[in-house]
Amino acid sequence: MNGVSTDVRWSSLGEISTRVSTGATPKASTSDYYDGGTIPWLRTGEVTFGDIWDTEIKITDKAVKETGASWIKENCVIVAISGATAARSAINKIPLTTNQHCCNFEIDELQADYRYVFYWVSSRYQKLKSLGRGARADLNAKLIKNLPIAVPPLEVQREIVQILDKFTRLEAELEAELEAELEARRRQYDFYAGKLLTNDDDVARVRFGDVATIVRGASPRPIQKFITTSAEGVPWIKIGDTPPRGKYITATAQHVTPEGAAKSRRVGPGDFVLSNSMSFGRPYISKIEGYIHDGWLAISEFEESFVADYLYYLLRSEPIQEEFARRAGAGTVKNLNAEIVRSVEIPLPPRETQEKVVALLDKFDALVSDLSVGLPAELAARRKQYEYYRDKLLTFEEATV
Repeated sequence: MNGVSTDVRWSSLGEISTRVSTGATPKASTSDYYDGGTIPWLRTGEVTFGDIWDTEIKITDKAVKETGASWIKENCVIVAISGATAARSAINKIPLTTNQHCCNFEIDELQADYRYVFYWVSSRYQKLKSLGRGARADLNAKLIKNLPIAVPPLEVQREIVQILDKFTRLEAELEAELEAELEARRRQYDFYAGKLLTNDDDVARVRFGDVATIVRGASPRPIQKFITTSAEGVPWIKIGDTPPRGKYITATAQHVTPEGAAKSRRVGPGDFVLSNSMSFGRPYISKIEGYIHDGWLAISEFEESFVADYLYYLLRSEPIQEEFARRAGAGTVKNLNAEIVRSVEIPLPPRETQEKVVALLDKFDALVSDLSVGLPAELAARRKQYEYYRDKLLTFEEATV
C-alpha cells in the first residue's frame, strides 16, 4: 500500500506462524476410525478459498489417538499441497483435523491477522501452483513455509482485511441476486410454457400411447461384460451423457459390443428418451443412434401427430411433469414405467399451432439461456475486479514476490 511501505517488513509464512502441521488419513479399512465419529476431518477437496464450518467426513477419538490426524485450532490458514486443489487455501472456523495433504498454519496473532495472511496466500495462488512438482504438481510444507509475505503493522493489515471482507460479501450478494434472478426467469418461463402448452380447453386431448410408440430400455447383464472400446462398439446412452438443462444427446462416454446391443433397446436420431426412475421424466432428443438400458424409456413414431420440438416442450412442461410425478407414486424412489407414460392424456393441437408455439418458446428459451450464459460471465468479471483490487492492496514497494 502506498504511503506505508517504510513500515512494512518482509517475512515468510513459517516465521509468522506459531505452529505448522500436516494431518493424516486414518486407514479406511479400520471401521473404528470412522463409525460413529464426530470429529471433523478435512480433505483437500474441501479447501476452496473460503471459510470452513464443517467437513464431509468425521472420525473417532481412536483415530486421532492412533494416527497423525491431530487437532488444529480454529482460524488456521490451511493450504492444500496435493491433488487438483493444490495451492488453494481456506480458513477453518472450527477446530478440526485434516489429512496429510493439508498444510496448516496457526498464525502468530502478535505478528499478523490470520485473515490478512489468508488473503495474501490466496493472492499468491498461481505463484504457489507453479512451484508444484511431479505429475500431480504437488507442493510440500517446506515450500509453503518459505513463501515470502509482506507484514505491515497490524492496524494496516486489519484495514486491508475490512476492505477485502467487504468485497467478498458484495461478491457473494451479487452471486445470490443473479442466481435468484435466473431462477425467477426460469419459473416464469415454466409457468407460461405450461399455460401455452396445456391450458387450451378447445384442443383435443389424446392418450399418449395412441400417437407414439413408448417402450422401456433393456440392460445386458452383467453390463461390464459388454462395455468395449473397440471400433465396432455402439453408443451406450446413460444419464451422465445428458447435458444439464440441455435438449440433445450427441455423444456417449461408453460403447457396448454388438452382442450387448442385441440385448438392449435401440434409439435412432430424432427419437426421445425419458428417464424412468430417480430424476425421472426429463425428456431428451437423441441426435445419434444408440442403445438404452432399462432406466430409460424410448419414444418414437410420433411424427404424424407431433412436431418434435413441440413434443419436447410439452413433455418438459410443469403440468406434464406433475402428472408424471402423480402417477409414478409417492414412494422414496418413484418409477415411471412405459404403461404410465402411455396412459397420460396430452393435448394435440393442429400442426400449424404447434409450430407457432415452438417459435414463441424458442424465443423465451433463448432469453433464459442468454441469462444463464451471462450469469457466469458477470460473476467472472466481478471476480477479476475483486482480484485486481485485492492484488493492489497487497502490493508493497520494498520487495516483489
